[in-house]
Amino acid sequence: MYAVTVTFTIRAGEMDRFLSAMMENARASLATEPGCRQFDVLTDPALADQAFLYELYDDRASFEAHMQTAHFATVNDALEGVVVDKAIQTFSRVHR
Repeated sequence: MYAVTVTFTIRAGEMDRFLSAMMENARASLATEPGCRQFDVLTDPALADQAFLYELYDDRASFEAHMQTAHFATVNDALEGVVVDKAIQTFSRVHR
């Protein structure tokens, strides 16, 4: 398994736009990518300008394939100017 977390800082007043685009990306990823096992979009009311993604893939190649999809490109275009900052972490060893 290959886990990806992304923490976003969102421009003030743009959270609804961010969530709409990212939720569509999550739905498309889960529906059309065989290697995408989980794609959670999370927020915390106490952190109004932050969003967090938790994604789980079969392997790194599945994640790299995700980044080549049309829906990934669409969300990147849609969020131009909405995302102030993002921090990505990947984990290649999942313990259960």
